[in-house]
Amino acid sequence: MRARHALVCVALVGALAGCGGTDEPAAPAPAKSGAQQAVDAIAAKWPAPNPRDTSDGCRAKEGDTAKGCESRVTTDAVTVLEFADEATAARWAKELGKAGDTRQAGRYVLSWTAREQDLTSDEARAGMVAIVKAI
Repeated sequence: MRARHALVCVALVGALAGCGGTDEPAAPAPAKSGAQQAVDAIAAKWPAPNPRDTSDGCRAKEGDTAKGCESRVTTDAVTVLEFADEATAARWAKELGKAGDTRQAGRYVLSWTAREQDLTSDEARAGMVAIVKAI
C-alpha cells in the first residue's frame, strides 16, 4: 500500500496532503528583456534563429563614463540592442554603424554586422526595423 501511495504522490507532483508539497505558488517566469521582446516580434514575421542573450558585452561596466545597453539579443539574422532612451540609442547606432549596417528604431538599435547576418535581405532588414519601431 505504501508503494501505491508514493506512486500517487509522485503522479500528482505533491498536490495531495502528506506528500511533502507546499501551498506556495510557483515562482513567476522571469520577465523578458526589451531586446528579447523585439526579437520575438521580429520572429513572428521574419526568421530570427538561434537567439542568445549577449547583454553582458554591451552593458556599462563600473567606472564607464558612457551609457551601455539595457539588453542585447543576437540571432543569426539580426542583433537587437535596447537602450534606456532614444538619444543613447542614436549615439550607439552611429558608433556601431562604423562596423556595418546598423539602424536605429526608437530606443532600439538593429545591427547586421556578424557574418551570418549578411544573408538577411534588405527587405527583411527594413521590415525588422518597422516592426521594432511599432513596439
